[in-house]
Amino acid sequence: MGPAAKKSPLQWLANATSKVRQAKRVRTKTKIEMLDSFENAGLGYFWSTDSHGNLDYLSREAIEAGEWKEEQVLGSPISQLFLQDNQAENAGGRSLSFLLAARNAISGHIVRIESGFGDQWWELAGQPCFDDQGNFQGYRGSARDITSERQAKLRQDRRARSCSITGLANRSHILERLTEMLRVFRNTKQTCAILMIDLDRFKQVNELLGQGAGNELLRQAAGRISRIAGEKGSVARLGGDEYLVVLPDQDDRGVLGDYGERLCQMLSQPYSIDGKQAEVGASVGIAVAPYDGVESSELLDAAEMALYAAKGTRKGTYRFYSNDLKLRAKERAGLEADLRGAEERGELKMFYQPIVDAGTYSLKCFEALIRWEHPRRGWVSPGEFIPIAEESGLIRKIGAWAIRQVCEDAKSWPVEIRAAINVSAVQLEPDVFVETVKNALSSTGVDPSQIELEITESVFVGDFEGTMAIFNSLKKLGVRLSLDDFGTGYSSLGYLRNAPFDKIKIDQCFVRGSTEAGNNNAAIISTVVSLAHALGMDTVAEGIESQDELELVSDKGASHLQGLIFSGAVTGEDLLARLQSGQLNYEPRGPEKYRADRRTEFRRIGLIHDDHRYTVLLRNLSKTGAMVDGLLNVPTGTDVVLDLGGGQLAVATVRRSEGYSQGLEFETALISDGSDGLCTRHRVSPYQIEAAGRPLAALPEDAYSAMGGNKIKSAKVKAFLEADIAHREVAA
Repeated sequence: MGPAAKKSPLQWLANATSKVRQAKRVRTKTKIEMLDSFENAGLGYFWSTDSHGNLDYLSREAIEAGEWKEEQVLGSPISQLFLQDNQAENAGGRSLSFLLAARNAISGHIVRIESGFGDQWWELAGQPCFDDQGNFQGYRGSARDITSERQAKLRQDRRARSCSITGLANRSHILERLTEMLRVFRNTKQTCAILMIDLDRFKQVNELLGQGAGNELLRQAAGRISRIAGEKGSVARLGGDEYLVVLPDQDDRGVLGDYGERLCQMLSQPYSIDGKQAEVGASVGIAVAPYDGVESSELLDAAEMALYAAKGTRKGTYRFYSNDLKLRAKERAGLEADLRGAEERGELKMFYQPIVDAGTYSLKCFEALIRWEHPRRGWVSPGEFIPIAEESGLIRKIGAWAIRQVCEDAKSWPVEIRAAINVSAVQLEPDVFVETVKNALSSTGVDPSQIELEITESVFVGDFEGTMAIFNSLKKLGVRLSLDDFGTGYSSLGYLRNAPFDKIKIDQCFVRGSTEAGNNNAAIISTVVSLAHALGMDTVAEGIESQDELELVSDKGASHLQGLIFSGAVTGEDLLARLQSGQLNYEPRGPEKYRADRRTEFRRIGLIHDDHRYTVLLRNLSKTGAMVDGLLNVPTGTDVVLDLGGGQLAVATVRRSEGYSQGLEFETALISDGSDGLCTRHRVSPYQIEAAGRPLAALPEDAYSAMGGNKIKSAKVKAFLEADIAHREVAA
């Protein structure tokens, strides 16, 4: 045997075991040192929970990073400290609580930490642990502070999802949110309204004041829209000068109309940009889901169609979407094509409405009004074709014809009476317009003092100095200038100080309803009259229809009067005959009291009584009631429901019944659709139609039938007889 005694197998095994244990201790010590080094270096944290999900270990550095105390952390539920981040794109969209409850492995899960230093974001990893018997022991995991990375990503996402000029959400972002919102709302049976906004005449401001000024105006407009939308609404810039407001869980068109009106008013107030003043207007189109569309694209198309309808009416107003707008859009395209040759074909006519002295009712002026006699459609309302002419640029040619025609007519009148001609802002091109007026005056030989140009406030948008130069050139020609529709759109007292107007016209919207209790219109009329008097200008109160309105505007001091109470617009031939006969005074003829505006309709609608639906002829419609023809033996006091179409049901009571005509009073007043129409505040919900067995879709025109109303079998006999008004045939 050698010097060293040979080890026995047991000794060798004991030595080997000792070395393994020593190696394990070294590895464990090294691992602990490495983990300590990892934590101390701020590279990450470690955490563990017990079987109940309460933290039983969290790295000291993590506790310090969260500005917590150890006793408030240990023993607390992990989900109480590690909060869900709804903006984080965690795998599968699962929350931390779900993963813990399911005992799933955790990898790359982002949570939010509320600390005294502000919000932090950590990325978690972890594994569930089990003992030898398979009993769950809790989680062991790590965490990494990714706050800097997260904030950088959020900034990048924000830039990609927002408008760089206004800071609002951009088109793609708002459409993404709207699509998701509508998806959720379909399940919860909620509604959602959108308001699409377009700035009128922004292009002119951008061109005259520069792109920098245009961008500043866009920012200021965005701020105004956001203030009106408030916390309930989401606001985005769609591009150009278009914005979108999303109002969840809102379908009351009374409330939405107020939003639309406030937007139009606020956005038309002057903007101060680099010491200069700029003015634009706004038009708003309103659509509501699911009434006007179920999908986001469908809803946007509806709002856009309503927006174009608002701009086509008179701008500076709002409009609700309705099913007939699709048909009107097609008709509009056809009208534009027909309008291009209307002058050459002799279809345009000049009509004249008198303006009289407020004290004597003697004739002082005629307002010239263009009428279009379409070969197929008959007389087309100026409210339809003038906006088309303005947007297409045809107004320049039509306007030049009108000026020349009025000058020719005025020259032929046997007495010297002024003629007022409406001028669109589109016509006021430097040099060109002044030359047009000059040529008309010289070619006809009419006295320039007989010609009065009525100009709206919208001409002052943008280039104030250029507009004033045009006015001064016109005054040198000897014509008079009148400010039309004062106070309705782009009001500013600044330009009245220098603009050479001879007359201010008080818009009919202030005259109508001015005698009603609680109405501020009378005070507005009084203020405008006082202002005009101080500036040495005449005033014309237009749109007078009733004796009480006439008395009020006369008492308030208006110097001139205009309206149906004296005469409507008449042809040039009828006017000439009156002048030749020497009839220069007008006697006021009209109702004693102002009545709510009634629209002549002449369309067939449904009237529902005791589960029976009758077909009647709607003759006229106002906010408070309607006149219908078609039923016999209807007692006064009978409660009925009018089906006005498009899901609009109006509860009404018969207040007057004569033969086959009934006068109805509505339980709830109708509201303005923002244009010249009326509508109900609420409509039949598409969710009601869905409940009746139909697929969810936008409202059809006959929503009552879609709900199965026409299929209801009633045991009651029809209470009334239906009369065919067209043929005067009575059917049981």
